[in-house]
Amino acid sequence: MTARKKLPIGIQTFREIREKNHYYVDKTALALQLINGGKHYFLSRPRRFGKSLFLDTLKELFEGNEALFQGLAAQHQWDWSIHYPVLRFSFGSGKFTDTQGLPNTLNTQLRHLEQHFGISRQFDDMGGRFADLIVQVQQQTALPVVILIDEYDKPILDALDYPEIAKINRDFLRGFYGIIKDYDAYIKFSFLTGVSKFSKVSLFSGLNNLYDITLVPEFSAICGYTDQDIDSVFAPELEGLDRQAIREWYNGYNWLGEGVYNPFDILQLFKSREFKNYWFESGTPTFLVETLFKRQVTSIKLTNMLSNSAMLSSFDIGHIAIEALLFQSGYLTIHEVKRIGSQTLYRLGYPNKEVYQSLNESLLSMLVQDQSAQVEQGLQLYTLLEANDLQGLKTLFHSFFASIPYHWYTNNDIQHYEGYYASVFYSYFAALGLDVIVEDATNHGRTDMTLKFNGRVYIFEFKVVELTPKGEAMQQLKERRYADKYRYLNQPIYLIGVDFCRVDRNIVGFEVEVE
Repeated sequence: MTARKKLPIGIQTFREIREKNHYYVDKTALALQLINGGKHYFLSRPRRFGKSLFLDTLKELFEGNEALFQGLAAQHQWDWSIHYPVLRFSFGSGKFTDTQGLPNTLNTQLRHLEQHFGISRQFDDMGGRFADLIVQVQQQTALPVVILIDEYDKPILDALDYPEIAKINRDFLRGFYGIIKDYDAYIKFSFLTGVSKFSKVSLFSGLNNLYDITLVPEFSAICGYTDQDIDSVFAPELEGLDRQAIREWYNGYNWLGEGVYNPFDILQLFKSREFKNYWFESGTPTFLVETLFKRQVTSIKLTNMLSNSAMLSSFDIGHIAIEALLFQSGYLTIHEVKRIGSQTLYRLGYPNKEVYQSLNESLLSMLVQDQSAQVEQGLQLYTLLEANDLQGLKTLFHSFFASIPYHWYTNNDIQHYEGYYASVFYSYFAALGLDVIVEDATNHGRTDMTLKFNGRVYIFEFKVVELTPKGEAMQQLKERRYADKYRYLNQPIYLIGVDFCRVDRNIVGFEVEVE
């Protein structure tokens, strides 16, 4: 077996990984493909997916540091005698919620680059300094310049709660990035990365020659680990871990090519040897959860959302499509591609168990507002299911709805949406990571929710009534013979009709029949 190496947790420096015997998944073949196939590129990927490391790999490659590439794909396919000058910018750190945050951060980086190349500052404005730096470095080295920009969008994303500041930062960056196009003759290669994909009109109107590789299949694995990477590069770490469980928990991110794992999850798993929600817990999506509630997007909708290219790209201040927000931030991924005429449609859903479970837990937390109670209720739910205590299940959910603070209802309109009550049910099961299917198609229609657990099948139908339940939920379950689809399992099947009262904001009917 291959000897174990160090896990590169939190390391975004290519040199350190290569010189200090860390695991490295070779992305240099893709780097060469980029360089040989074009000049100006843009890539959107969620946080902690290895974008910074890939940019640093490009930096070392262009600077001609051959010793770092021994044994990698680029070793015998690159002219190491040429050492291109590299201008690298990163907005990963810095405070961008006031008008001086972005200029101060950029001023510091420009000053460091001017000092590094021995360039005397000629202009006061950032765009002028950037342009002059490009020209003088090219003249000084007699080589075209390489420009790498990491987290290009962070100054805008960090200020989304301050729309006026966000617009100021956006307009500032539009002018700064536009320099790249204006000085194309002095540039060998440019690459911009970020989480979001702002529309070209809003941010890249001055840089419309960027080739967006976000959804280009051959570059789908440019960041992240593939199944082959896990089984080969990390083979020494797999002993004692359930390989299928690794797939279910962390694989599933899809950008129209080969699916990938989030590197942050994988490295943390190999370190702790325990399945947990590492990536999700590293950044609480408060803004995301609040936006979902504000727009009346329930958890059930997230399992099956339909989008098109325009929606996935329509990200701008004050005009953020929820599909774009969820997809670009990594909480939903592409499950299916459909082409209807000249239009391409994308079916979105959860990428894996980690996101499925954690996002639903966060949505519940917005309702419960009491983490201790939420943990206790989750334990009760699991215990009741193990005992197949359906009357206890009704009591638990009744007490849960009763515990939702009244002010939450008065401040939100989502409870008027028909699917709200069912989504609360669903999120409770999903937060436990249980095998739940919503709107499952049968020969006679679609079931609202199906749970397969502990050798039993539970089929739920939900109805919202004004006051008195009329048994419509159970009637539909039986008339449409939803149970037929699951008879092949030879397991007990429980039909559960649940009626919610919009006036009482709680369960008023809970019928159970065994098939």
